[in-house]
Amino acid sequence: MRTRHDTRVTPVKSLQEFFRNSVCSAMDRQGVDADDHTAYYVVNLLTLFARSEVLYEGSGESRTLKPLALILAEALEAQSVEERNFALQRIGDISLFVAGFFGESLSRRHVDIDYYVRMGGSAYGSLSENVRGSVRGQAFTPVFAELASKFQDFVDVLTEVRDEARGNDDVDVLRLYEVWLKTGSKRAERVLRRLGIEPNQALDAMSRH
Repeated sequence: MRTRHDTRVTPVKSLQEFFRNSVCSAMDRQGVDADDHTAYYVVNLLTLFARSEVLYEGSGESRTLKPLALILAEALEAQSVEERNFALQRIGDISLFVAGFFGESLSRRHVDIDYYVRMGGSAYGSLSENVRGSVRGQAFTPVFAELASKFQDFVDVLTEVRDEARGNDDVDVLRLYEVWLKTGSKRAERVLRRLGIEPNQALDAMSRH
């Protein structure tokens, strides 16, 4: 494991252990308090999506990431509760991963990071209600509910994990400010202040009139 400020490499036994260490460290730095089961879910999600064939659909050069709107349509048209819940969980998982790891690149697409935050948080929230009272719900209702209520916090955690892993000190200040305006990201706010920039919603609103 290598950070931006340490060129030494710390060996880990598995990718899951690497992500567990990274997520726990990022949560501490971001001040995100969450149940161990929720943190473990996020670690497993990162480990799972490290295999591109799990994240993307198709094969070879035709691999694509299915639009969230299409997955939502599948959830609404699902013939069974299990199919609906699978689609909702897929929306939540993909939204969290994409917003956390690819938030900057979303500014060049038709939908930005706030869309993923809304879709992901809403999907996890609906999922927590759907599984409540079931055998699966005994374990996962609190996890999905916490992911829904702290979705942006966990996006910040994943962004921190990404930055530490790639060891890049470059900061796109304008994009960082845009992310803060659209999502209220606490991490973006802290980085901006560290750079000497005071985020201010009121000033931004006045500049648009």
